[in-house]
Amino acid sequence: MESALFSPYTIKNVTLKNRIVMSPMCMYSSHNEDGMLQDWHYTHYVSRAVGQVGLIMVEATAVTPQGRISPQDLGIWSDDHVPGLKKLVEMIKAYGSKTSIQIAHAGRKATVTGDIVAPSAIAFNESYKTPKELTINEIKETIAAFKDGARRAKEAGFDIIEIHGAHGYLINEFLSPLSNKREDEYGGSPENRYRFLEEVIEAVQEVWDGPLFVRVSANDYAEGGLTPTDYVQYAKRMKDQGVDLIDVSSGAVVPAKIDAYPGYQVGFADKIRNEANIPTGAVGLITKAVQAEEILKNNRADLIFIARELLRDPYWPRTAAKELGVSIDSPKQYERGW
Repeated sequence: MESALFSPYTIKNVTLKNRIVMSPMCMYSSHNEDGMLQDWHYTHYVSRAVGQVGLIMVEATAVTPQGRISPQDLGIWSDDHVPGLKKLVEMIKAYGSKTSIQIAHAGRKATVTGDIVAPSAIAFNESYKTPKELTINEIKETIAAFKDGARRAKEAGFDIIEIHGAHGYLINEFLSPLSNKREDEYGGSPENRYRFLEEVIEAVQEVWDGPLFVRVSANDYAEGGLTPTDYVQYAKRMKDQGVDLIDVSSGAVVPAKIDAYPGYQVGFADKIRNEANIPTGAVGLITKAVQAEEILKNNRADLIFIARELLRDPYWPRTAAKELGVSIDSPKQYERGW
């Protein structure tokens, strides 16, 4: 049987051997608050490459110390981070997987010591600190930090970069009217709220010409918030800027009740893909190969991002291939048991 899930996919000059992507998932495992990779990260990521995942995406990696979700987050704010990331890239590629990294800033959802920042001085909820509103100069400095992070990702040898614009972190905070109450050129209209992401993309592209993804939260799930229809328009802007794929998640910019069920976000990826005419990745409670096949064969998305199921089963591609009756290569060391 021909399988869409195990067909190759080419983006610019990068060809993935299958459509399975390891979704970025924070490990909160960096010691000493220095943002450095630990032995855990090498074991964690490389085992999924051994398991035949097509694209391994490293977790949200902070472009500034202030932009960490937690003090244990990985960092890409210093040139000192590059050697460890380079080693990880080389180890992953040795097993035939392509590599990506998600560059990020947590904004008002940072839980680090000291001041945190956001488009507007509004706390996420009563458990979070109230952020400082970013000045124009600080906005420009943060955009430069994303650019420097992209340069370091290139130096480390990553095949693909993803800009984290989802889950209520800084870029998402600028996009949503629920968290962005600014009255200057970075707030108010949809165009102004998009400006920060627009300038981040432009800055990254000054140092990066490889495939570029953006992760979005396509639904705020709250009155007055953004909807998938709004994100179709944003996706068109991203496409015009040269973004290659939208990684479509949802929620978390404000506290909201989300009715999560298998594939609950796939409709958003479908809508953005087919109305904005841009490739998308689908993510969210996709656990079975038949789910992935349906999504791909019906042109609802182009890549399948697997998260928690890859935590449970590092060899999920093998599990999926067995489910579909497809034969895939095994690491030679595992042939007798594959």
